[in-house]
Amino acid sequence: MSHPEPTPRAATQRRTYYTNPVYTGYFADPFVWEYQGRYYAVGTGAAEAEGQVDKIGDASGVNPTSKLCVFPLLCSEDLLQWHFVGNALLRPDPTLGDNFWAPEVAYCDGTFYLYYSVGHQDKDHQLRVATSNKPVGPYRDVGEPLLDLKSCPFAIDPHPFCDDDGQWYLFYARDFLDAQEGIRPGTALMLDRLESMTKLAGQGQPILRARSDWQRFQAKRSMYGRVFDWHTLEGPCVRKHAGRYYCFYSGGRWETESYGVDYGVADSVVGPYSDAGNEAGPRVLRSVPSHVLGPGHNSVIVSQDGQTEYIIYHAWDPNRSKRQMYLDKLVWTLDGPRCDGPTWMKNLGF
Repeated sequence: MSHPEPTPRAATQRRTYYTNPVYTGYFADPFVWEYQGRYYAVGTGAAEAEGQVDKIGDASGVNPTSKLCVFPLLCSEDLLQWHFVGNALLRPDPTLGDNFWAPEVAYCDGTFYLYYSVGHQDKDHQLRVATSNKPVGPYRDVGEPLLDLKSCPFAIDPHPFCDDDGQWYLFYARDFLDAQEGIRPGTALMLDRLESMTKLAGQGQPILRARSDWQRFQAKRSMYGRVFDWHTLEGPCVRKHAGRYYCFYSGGRWETESYGVDYGVADSVVGPYSDAGNEAGPRVLRSVPSHVLGPGHNSVIVSQDGQTEYIIYHAWDPNRSKRQMYLDKLVWTLDGPRCDGPTWMKNLGF
């Protein structure tokens, strides 16, 4: 979702402190947006991540006799204190799969659009969209995939972005099997124009491919009937700053110290994007051994003061049993975006 340049608000906000994680429940792939002065967050829950959505009724308080809903949704007045308000998406056709991942919401002309992926773990994973007239839903699937499974059998992490001229685009991740001129096989980032909020133009183009060792997910991984040194770029999030477009992404394997958030930059929303300069590892967020593991899949939000930007992301708890929601200040430097984190102790807020 597009984030405008921050502007100061008239009211002076009292400074507060916070400690990560800001939400202790399972909440992966957090996407945060503001609507009418209130903050909302939607993410991947434990059941959705593990393909056990039939258990959601017991875990979230949803009436088991009602139509099943997926994707936990949170609400906050200040970005720091979050409470669960329900699950966002009415489950579509169960034959689509049990793994629901990485939802994001866009607001356009009075309607909220929830983009997500659904499938069967590592295959037949498709991008879809659902609509609602309220930020908390329920969101109902429009009934058609955004991409054809025959031409794209695995697509995840849809990210809608509105440019200054009002044109919407969808960034997402999909698999590539070729290797050429230093480009490595694996999951990488794509871009397509939205003809409408529920239909892609069908002119998808790759914008960032893996080219560094730290982006390796697994050596000698069996995929598509072949064996690859598989690399991963995922979780795109676009922010326009000072006239340039920054596409944040998560790269590598979350269990390793090299995993984290980096970015590519372009002068146009359609690219070309370059992430040159990251050969030594991710420049925005990176795992901190024994403290913060696997920080990634971020979104960006402006705080109540209208100036301070925060990067919202997930990281694993010390027992590696759940991903939780973190936030830290995003700082724009002459070298590009950087982060004060990842942090795990008391922080000064806004």
